Amino acid sequence: MELAHSLLLNEEAYNQLGEVQKAEFLFEWLRYLEKLLLATSRSDVREKQKTLVEQLLSLLNSSPGPPARKLLGKNLAILYSIGDTFSVYETIDKCNDLIRSKDDSPSYLPTKLAAVVCLGSLYKKLGRILGNTFIDTVGNILKAMKSAESQGRYEIMLSLQNILNGLGAAATPCHRDIYKAARSCLTDRSMAVRCAAAKCLLELQNEAVFMWSTDLDSVATLCFKSFEGSSYDVRISVSKLLGTVLAKAVVSKRPAAAGSRQSIRRVSLEEVLELLGTGFLRGSSGFLRASGDMLKGTSSVSREVRVGVTQAYVVFISTLGGAWLEKNFAVFLSHVLSLVSQSHPKATQTQIDAVCCRRCVSFILRATIGGLLGEKAQIAAAKEICQAIWKLKKVVDAAVNDGNSETRLSSTDVAAGQHMLICALQELGNLIYNLGTTALPLLQDSSAGLLDSVISVVLHPSISVRLSAAWCLHCIAVALPSYLTPLLDRCIERLTVLKSSPEAVTGFSFAVAALLGAVKHCPLGIPHGKGKIIMTLAEDLLCSAAQNSRLSAQRTQAGWLLIAALMTLGPAVVSHHLARVLLLWKCVFPASPKDLETEKSRGDLFTWQVTLEGRAGALCAIRSFVSYCGDLLTEEVIQRLLPPLPCAVDLLTQLSSILKTYGSPLKTPLVVYRQRLYELLILLPPQTYEGNLCAILKELAADLTAPDIQVAASPFLLPPLCHQDDLLILSPLLQETDHRFIEEQLLLGNGVTCGSLEYDPYSIYEKDVEGDSVPKPLPPTLSVISSAAKLFGVVCAHVGEAQRLLILEQLLDSIKHTKGARQQVVQLHVVSSFSRFLKYMTGSRGSLGPEEMRRLSLTLFMGALESPNPLLRCAAAEAWAKLAQAVDDGAFTAGLAQVNFDKLKSARDVVTRTGHSLALGSLHRYLGGVSSSQHLNSCIGILYTLSQDSTSPDVQTWALHSLSLIIDSAGPLYYVHVEPTLSLIIMLLLNVPPTHAEVHQSLGRCLNALITTLGPELQGNSTSVSTLRTSCLLGCAVMQDNPDCLVQAQAISCLQQLHMFAPRHVNLSSLVSCLCVNLCSPYLLLRRAVLACLRQLVQREAAEVSEHAVMLAKDSRGELTLDANIREVGLEGVLLTLLDKEIDQKLCHDIKETLNHMLTSMAVEKLSLWLKLCKDVLASSADFTTITCVDTMQEEEGDKGDDALVLTTRTDEKSHAFTNPRWATRVFAAECVCRIINQCESASSAHFDIALAQEMKKKDSRNDFLVLHLADLIRMAFMAATDHSDQLRLSGLETLLVVIRRFATIPEPEFPGHVILEQYQANVGAALRPAFTSETPPDVTAKACQVCSAWITSGVVSDLNDLRRVHQLLVSSLTKIQAGKEALSQLYNESASTMEILAVLKAWAEVYIIAVQKHKNHKQPLKATCSEESVRNGSYSPDGLLDLVYTDLGTLSRLWLAALQDFALLTLPSEFASQLPVEGGAFYTAETSENAKLHYCNSWALILHATSLWLTSTGFVVADPDEGASNLSRPVTPTSMCQGSSCGTTVKSPEDVFTDRFHLILGISVEFLCSLRSDATMESITACLHALQALLDVPWPRSKIGSDQDLGIELLNVLHRVILTRESPSIQLASLEVVRQIICAAQEHVKEKRRSAEVDDGAAEKETLPEFGEGKDTGGLVPGKSLVFATLELCVCILVRQLPELNPKLTGSPGVKATKPQMLSEDGSQLVSAALVILSELPTVCSPEGSISILPTILYLTIGVLRETAVKLSGGQLSSTVAASLQALKGILSSPMARAEKSQTAWTDLLRSALTTILDCWDPVDGTHQELDEISLLTAITVFILSTNPEVTTIPSLQKRCIEKFKTTLEIKDPMVQIKTYQLLHSIFQYPNPAVSYPYIYSLASSIVEKLQEIDKRKPEDTTELQIFQEGIKVLEALVTVAEEQHRSQLVACLLPILISFLLDENALGSATSIMRNLHDFALQNLMQIGPQYSSVFKSVMASSPALKARLEAAIKGNQESIKVKIPTSKHSKNPAKNSSIQLKTNFL
Repeated sequence: MELAHSLLLNEEAYNQLGEVQKAEFLFEWLRYLEKLLLATSRSDVREKQKTLVEQLLSLLNSSPGPPARKLLGKNLAILYSIGDTFSVYETIDKCNDLIRSKDDSPSYLPTKLAAVVCLGSLYKKLGRILGNTFIDTVGNILKAMKSAESQGRYEIMLSLQNILNGLGAAATPCHRDIYKAARSCLTDRSMAVRCAAAKCLLELQNEAVFMWSTDLDSVATLCFKSFEGSSYDVRISVSKLLGTVLAKAVVSKRPAAAGSRQSIRRVSLEEVLELLGTGFLRGSSGFLRASGDMLKGTSSVSREVRVGVTQAYVVFISTLGGAWLEKNFAVFLSHVLSLVSQSHPKATQTQIDAVCCRRCVSFILRATIGGLLGEKAQIAAAKEICQAIWKLKKVVDAAVNDGNSETRLSSTDVAAGQHMLICALQELGNLIYNLGTTALPLLQDSSAGLLDSVISVVLHPSISVRLSAAWCLHCIAVALPSYLTPLLDRCIERLTVLKSSPEAVTGFSFAVAALLGAVKHCPLGIPHGKGKIIMTLAEDLLCSAAQNSRLSAQRTQAGWLLIAALMTLGPAVVSHHLARVLLLWKCVFPASPKDLETEKSRGDLFTWQVTLEGRAGALCAIRSFVSYCGDLLTEEVIQRLLPPLPCAVDLLTQLSSILKTYGSPLKTPLVVYRQRLYELLILLPPQTYEGNLCAILKELAADLTAPDIQVAASPFLLPPLCHQDDLLILSPLLQETDHRFIEEQLLLGNGVTCGSLEYDPYSIYEKDVEGDSVPKPLPPTLSVISSAAKLFGVVCAHVGEAQRLLILEQLLDSIKHTKGARQQVVQLHVVSSFSRFLKYMTGSRGSLGPEEMRRLSLTLFMGALESPNPLLRCAAAEAWAKLAQAVDDGAFTAGLAQVNFDKLKSARDVVTRTGHSLALGSLHRYLGGVSSSQHLNSCIGILYTLSQDSTSPDVQTWALHSLSLIIDSAGPLYYVHVEPTLSLIIMLLLNVPPTHAEVHQSLGRCLNALITTLGPELQGNSTSVSTLRTSCLLGCAVMQDNPDCLVQAQAISCLQQLHMFAPRHVNLSSLVSCLCVNLCSPYLLLRRAVLACLRQLVQREAAEVSEHAVMLAKDSRGELTLDANIREVGLEGVLLTLLDKEIDQKLCHDIKETLNHMLTSMAVEKLSLWLKLCKDVLASSADFTTITCVDTMQEEEGDKGDDALVLTTRTDEKSHAFTNPRWATRVFAAECVCRIINQCESASSAHFDIALAQEMKKKDSRNDFLVLHLADLIRMAFMAATDHSDQLRLSGLETLLVVIRRFATIPEPEFPGHVILEQYQANVGAALRPAFTSETPPDVTAKACQVCSAWITSGVVSDLNDLRRVHQLLVSSLTKIQAGKEALSQLYNESASTMEILAVLKAWAEVYIIAVQKHKNHKQPLKATCSEESVRNGSYSPDGLLDLVYTDLGTLSRLWLAALQDFALLTLPSEFASQLPVEGGAFYTAETSENAKLHYCNSWALILHATSLWLTSTGFVVADPDEGASNLSRPVTPTSMCQGSSCGTTVKSPEDVFTDRFHLILGISVEFLCSLRSDATMESITACLHALQALLDVPWPRSKIGSDQDLGIELLNVLHRVILTRESPSIQLASLEVVRQIICAAQEHVKEKRRSAEVDDGAAEKETLPEFGEGKDTGGLVPGKSLVFATLELCVCILVRQLPELNPKLTGSPGVKATKPQMLSEDGSQLVSAALVILSELPTVCSPEGSISILPTILYLTIGVLRETAVKLSGGQLSSTVAASLQALKGILSSPMARAEKSQTAWTDLLRSALTTILDCWDPVDGTHQELDEISLLTAITVFILSTNPEVTTIPSLQKRCIEKFKTTLEIKDPMVQIKTYQLLHSIFQYPNPAVSYPYIYSLASSIVEKLQEIDKRKPEDTTELQIFQEGIKVLEALVTVAEEQHRSQLVACLLPILISFLLDENALGSATSIMRNLHDFALQNLMQIGPQYSSVFKSVMASSPALKARLEAAIKGNQESIKVKIPTSKHSKNPAKNSSIQLKTNFL
């Protein structure tokens, strides 16, 4: 293929190839040439032009395939446009000659077609350059058309389109001729030719004025004709043509040219609409000829025409645009509704016609109003529709109220207006549904009277209108949940009042049912009590049905309908009424078969009608119960459901005889009864009706083969039984399109109607599949068949095998015995039901039964595989494979495949070949590569042959589809066949005519399957792989150029696969340009493919994709409508616009995903673009909101100016890319803002630091940071939070919350002490205020409370007066909720008010927690900085926040405790349900407890924390401050906790109240912490632990825990679990803090007991004191019963987690193992330190014996930590863990237990061992020396020496080793080590007990003196040496003080010369270094102190050494002046150093 990449065709290489390769090579060269020509310079092209033209023209004769001829033409055109044009005329002549040629043989056809295509391309590109040649050319082409076949006509039309495009107005002379030719092609029998003709005419109308003026009528008539028998593509093309021409006629304003042309007739809008209306109502029969037929009543408009005209309406309006529609809406609406009015009775003659016409009208309204208008315009449209409903309503009223004489006449009027009403009501419902809560102004507008108009129509005489009105109410309720309860009340009230009017009973029962169906869409629900009211009403209706025969049927239906709808409210509501429902169910059927017989003999027609209505209703109610309340289906309930079932089945068997008796009036009720029973049985487990299986089976068989069924319902029965992929290929009508809603009717054949609401009123409460559209149940006659087929599958699987065989034989007989069309119908039913049976069998792994079954099944499916109905063949192929699956026997499967082979070899007809080839594919799909490879070979061979059968595109399509299934399932086995298959696919792609799109689609599927099979191997570099890859890419390129959109979709998904496996080889820029072009394609499946591909691309390469899109838009000027948008707002903006327009759920989901991926990878780089997009989307709703927000601000004059400014700045920005985006898009934009903030968080820190951001922006203006856009973020959040749409308000508040949390702490550089958010406080206040009005829904208020608390606690606003505004909002909600659960709004479910109350309490809790924390934090540093604080910030006091809360604290604490009590009750396990209070808790009702649980789970943790803080602040000392003066309407006093009503009179003592509260908090915490669910939030766990900490901060709760050992152990075990299951360090630290407090409590308890025992037994002997503490007298600690043991476990867990080396099991040796010491992370260090603190406290909790048993463990762990973390740090510092372990050691060693007589000896032994262990750390283990920090170990030794009993360390062996260690350390050169060693020795020398200190002095003093003398000789160089010297001197001075009198003089005599040697005389002092000067000062100072202290020694030394004396005197003299000054300063300068160096030491010693 590389050889094809040249400017001229490489003919040498070309001629060596085979036929197939030649075509491939040629195509590749042409593709390459197209790119190359555009990139080559003009001169180079001219040089080779002649040769190139010759080569290209010679190719014309080599019969090129369709793709090649297209490229050939393109290349010629490009070549001439770049090079010279003089030879172009020859080329044109040559093409014309080829076209004129008389050769009509098929082999010459491609050449002719290629010539036609080339001419089109040349004229398109060169246009007027070609002068007048076009007249001949066009004439020649038109002449050729007369004899052309369909492909020729197709290409000629497209070529003419190109010629017109290129020539523009110049082609006028040919317009008429082309118009005539195109007219004939527009009604061609080939659909492709019709499409091409429509495109040609669409091009023509740009210039040919006559088309939209004089010939307008004939163009319209022509289009109507073209719609007849059309395909979907034709309808799209022709409707586009018709709509565009008509739109042009309406808007054209061309003045007549002066005299040259007759004046153009202006066409009015009315005329155009009239024209379209004619097509809709009369079809293509024209205006004159039709009259005769019309009179005879025979003509009926074909459905295709009607659907086509419907689409034309939509195109017409869309072309004119939304603004035009707004102006002319009234005219448009009245016209569209009139299409189904009484003035055109033909359209709605039969019910079938009426339903289809209504669908079309609904579609027109939905597509135009829903698709073109923004929200404001939609509200105006809704008002218009309301007016229309009022007018129609008046007509009906007039008709109904007229005197009786004319009633008969007026009933037709009533019937006629009904369809208009239905369409209007449905559109109104849809409109409001889509507007959501933004429709609020519409409903509040009293002038429109919307609700009244809809409710008034509920009483309409026509049942269909009543249903539509009910559905409209349903939509209103879903859109505006606040209207649900009022509407329900209103309808229930009307129903009760108007119980005696049949219309009212049915109408309002429909309305109530529809509203109940809306509840599941409204998360806030309805009050629980409504269920009871409705149940009572339903019972009342059922009981009163018999009283008045005129109302019997209606009341019966209404009663059961209400019960069925009630079931949708779910188990929580239904469980209360279940008993009554079951009773009614039992009563509706006779008790025994005998009663049924008497019924039969006594009944009459009317009784039977009512009875059947009732029983069908009851069955429906129970079905509803089973499907919506599955949780209630316990064994017991099922037993109560069962008794009536046998009777219901008995009645089923009697139906036919009843029908015979009473005739047709009962026909429908009987069918409905059947269907209801079948539907119920399908849902019930088959075991429940085991006894009746055979009877049911017989009835089903009779139903499926009933003689009176004429209509084939294949489109409903079969699609579920076929595989999704097969349907797409085999039935284009089943494909999903934007027009599915109206196209559906074409699928059904003329006798069948579409679904419609009136066929089954019970569907009104069902959840609809498609979201906003009306439920569309099928007519009972059809739905009974589909239910019967489903049930047959289940029942047949459960009867005996013999029975099964019998039934199957029976069914096959009935197929044989019917004839003609009926036979097809019966066959369809039997196949579909038997397929269901097989599907069920393979699902449940049952066995099929005897051999005979297989034979019969084969016969059945063989017949179906050869049926003329393609859907039936498809279902049979699926069943064929299911049969093989069910039998599960290799030989049988092979036999089946053999049958297919034989048939395919022998049969010649299309039907057999298609059916059997698909059956082969199906076998492979379900059974993998059926078995052997030889089998696979023969399969593929046969399919290859079939796929090349060019006589029948159908056979090709099915064979190729089947091949794709085999490729998919064979997997690696297929590798051997990849190459031949690929070349077959390419050959077909290059040669199959484009008119056979379905073949191309199958080819696309095969290519896709091949690419998947090759997978990642496509990345390889071998020749074979690269050839395969090139072929794949070539195939994709051919498909991309195919005119059929679905083939293009296949191409895109193939490229997507290729991009996944071999990304480097896919040309991204061309792929992206292809995607961008098709983003707005009219084909849904193509748009889906585009987005699926985009979504994948942006996951890897978002930035590249985005750049390519923008580049493409810049390059192609104005060819795409999208371009301008992409240029302005980038691909992201275009996707957002698309999201706004799209209605397909899957597509919208993909768009969102794509945008999310783009945002994740690019938002940070393209910050401004993204924020601008979001801002534009959100700002476009501001015109809606401005009014509402400014109103809310009038009351605050102070900051009104500020806010008004925020709101009114947008008037100048009218021109942004988004016009009126819907609320859903705005919600998405608000979510994007939150995501952008999150993305920035993980990027650079400058995004949240304004100073840094501004600085970096200065450096490079391209830098962009989030913090610079803060104003925009606030503004967006504000706009969203104050919108009409509740969802948007929630998103806005969420955004505001995120902004507050992220930006609260960022300081404002210009105003130190302030933060940047402070300037926006007015906006925050204004955004929050509307959420606290009374009509705001609870979920919005709850969210707003969260934002309030975040704002108050964020610390942004320091001035209390400013905070008060937001605080006031919380205060107002607190006042509102104090009334308890009753007083809150009755609009929603009780759980909604629970949510609101808890949100308020949680917000207050958060504020209180932060206030307490701030108060604490200020208390500590305040002592020092109090004065500065208050000066700097006069108004601020740290307690301010606390003061704000304090006023309401009394109330709050009570409410908090009540909420916690509720929560505690709700979390009890279900077995305690009987003990819960009957009326519920303080804030929830018993019935809604399930829903309420969730809200409690969200808020309990913070409330718990706040409560425990409040309890500790009162210290458990005083009762509530204002217990009596509570202003709660219902006393929710926590004192009423845990006590039944019986003892309500007793007043508890404060002690009891405290105990209750303590246990409440402890209980909730333990319950939560001990069973942490995976979804428990960090916030809850932390809050819970903090609550426990706060609780244990005060003595009283500690005493409770201390005195109750089990409680402590329980808590410790729970905390141990938390630490094990949660990795977070903050949680583990918090847990350890609680553990410390528990141990502290235990210590206090033990101390207290010891103290009281000593006081009591003061007189007695000390010996008899009982032992307190754990371990008593024996020292044994029992696991599970011991607090200490539990603590040890927990601490070991923490320590080993951080330092695994501590665990001997892990290290594999019991002793010390040499490992390098390690530094822990900061978190790790903190955890280890906390654990050590706890360990060191443990001995004090034990008795002496107990302490002995735990001591080894504690010492091992403490020393272990020391050993493992003793890392050398610079500056001689100790790591924090070492410091902690030393601290802990000190605590342990100085424990009183070490000295208690009972334990002293044991302790001494153990401590000696510990010291030995530390000493051993030093010595190299296994010969390796450890790099432990000597200072740490020395310090540990020193701690031992100083803190233990002398007897521990004074035994000679240990003492000797210790001294050794000091000696060696003194020798170490490291100055820091020396300094520390001196410091430690200093403390040892001063130890009061000589037994301890003297040995050290004897051993070490001399060496210290030597060291100092050494320094003396060598004079210190730097500060460290100075420090060493100073420390050494201090040690000597210490020795002097410790020494006995007789030795002192010697020591002083040593010390003085050293000191004096450092003194300087006055000359030297001036020139000395600072170090020497410091030494001088230090020496002098010390001498001044020593002199007076030891004067005698001093004098004698001075006397003996005159030199010293002289030196001293000189220094004193020289220093005389400065001494006064220097002594204090030198002290100062020494202090810091001294402090810092000794700090750690003093901590441990």
